[in-house]
Amino acid sequence: MQYTVNERGYYGKFGGAYIPEMLYPNVEELESNYLKIINSQDFQHEFQQLLRDYVGRPTPLYFATRLSEKYKTNVYLKREDLNHTGAHKINNTIGQILVAKRLGKQRIIAETGAGQHGVATATVCALMGLQCIVYMGKIDIERQKPNVERMKMLGAEVRPALSGSQTLKDATNEAIRDWINNPNNTHYIIGSVVGPHPYPDMVARFQAVISEEIKQQLLFKIGRDYPDYVLACVGGGSNAAGAFYHFLDNPNVKLIGLEAGGKGINSGHSAATTVLGKIGILHGSKSLLMQTEDGQVVEPYSISAGLDYPGIGPIHAHLFDTQRAEFHPITDEEAMQAGLLCSRLEGIIPAIETAHAIAYLEKLHAKSNETVVINLSGRGDKDLQTYIKWFGEK
Repeated sequence: MQYTVNERGYYGKFGGAYIPEMLYPNVEELESNYLKIINSQDFQHEFQQLLRDYVGRPTPLYFATRLSEKYKTNVYLKREDLNHTGAHKINNTIGQILVAKRLGKQRIIAETGAGQHGVATATVCALMGLQCIVYMGKIDIERQKPNVERMKMLGAEVRPALSGSQTLKDATNEAIRDWINNPNNTHYIIGSVVGPHPYPDMVARFQAVISEEIKQQLLFKIGRDYPDYVLACVGGGSNAAGAFYHFLDNPNVKLIGLEAGGKGINSGHSAATTVLGKIGILHGSKSLLMQTEDGQVVEPYSISAGLDYPGIGPIHAHLFDTQRAEFHPITDEEAMQAGLLCSRLEGIIPAIETAHAIAYLEKLHAKSNETVVINLSGRGDKDLQTYIKWFGEK
């Protein structure tokens, strides 16, 4: 079974490039060149140097003593929250900005939900001296104010998406519209493993550094280069794709993606795509997405701004379809309690997105001799107001 993308841009029945004709030149240019660029020696040299000296990689694989004691298993946290800008998103934006530079693009656009991808994009644009425009839903702008201010400080223009639910889906729509109108000088940095081919594959390759490091670090710590479980939250799913990547062909590793159950699967306020979704096309690729009987996209909901996306990346749809990975919904309540628990037990305040993955420890029932790696995809600074409000109201 092949879990990575095939030469046609598909993961099994999912993926492809379903795009307006006006975008064909952009996507075609990227598809024709991205592997050649990424695999070149000068690209790898610059990429690895920036990951090391600018981002701060490798990130630690931390043995969480008190979580391990509580759940009677061996819990390791992959500390992506310690990256420059506070999340895994920077791995991908560094990679894509280097690709854009080699394609001669002067203007960079991006979409963002939680703001971490927006900050990471604004950061690398400042680093490279490129114009940066970030689209963000009006609701997300309000609930992620610290990240909005960071983007502006870095010189980016933040444009609000005022349509639909005014969240990540709508920000993506606006970014695609901009790209159609500015095809020649603009590179669109997609922040997750979504969008038309080659984006899901390209983003997964840049995030694969996470699982590459986990293998090396586990070999040093436990004497073998794989865990029994890898847990990661999934919205579009870039941090999960990165954490799973080098374990896809190892059947000894159980891969578990945790989605936003919101207020409950049947509440009408959820973003649990594998439970509620059907095959459809959104933002340029065929995947699982939440939609009505007549194919209208259902508005997703999550307390975490980075998980309220109505679909998942085609790689995850394929992993779900082939049962290579399990996907489970985690409610707002479960995630918020897990965020508080991690803060109190380990002195690490996780992003609410990440807290969805930590919450699954309650249900995992791993054995005492097993090893669980949780991808701690981001830090919780951006979510402090949401945490304070939530626990203040309890």
